[in-house]
Amino acid sequence: MNVTTPRLPFDPIAKAAETWRQRIGPNWAMSAVTNIMRVQQILQASVDEALRPHGLTFARYEALVLLSFSQRGSLPMRMMGERLQLHPTSITNIVDRLEADGLVRRLRHPSDRRTTLVEITEAGKGRLGPATDAVMDADFGLVGLSEADADALGALLTNVRRAAGDFD
Repeated sequence: MNVTTPRLPFDPIAKAAETWRQRIGPNWAMSAVTNIMRVQQILQASVDEALRPHGLTFARYEALVLLSFSQRGSLPMRMMGERLQLHPTSITNIVDRLEADGLVRRLRHPSDRRTTLVEITEAGKGRLGPATDAVMDADFGLVGLSEADADALGALLTNVRRAAGDFD
């Protein structure tokens, strides 16, 4: 997938990194971050393209996957936000949209009146299967890497997330 229009005859990030090195100094962090940000754009565009026919965004897709992974098919909204690493307002917006589409429903927690559960519906499960096939067929947009390369990349990025305090 080419997200850049028009296609350039050179790597603009490599050019910027070289200019950075010449004019500012060490470019290793600038080059890595700029590449990561560009790859994020490429991945987002690919996943969006794969999910669009299924009426889902990546955030809504992730929420459905999370619910499908739970033993009961439901989770407290607070826990969904924690697991998806989203602000409560964002998870509320995602659940509102999924609920409007009939893909999830809100339930009262059986023992805690302060807690709202979100449950994936049969329609949500039905939408999730084809959507998952679509993103998997697109390799989530991660083109040009072998499985070993992707594993190594994931390990490196996990180091950054751990150092940033994403998790213990």
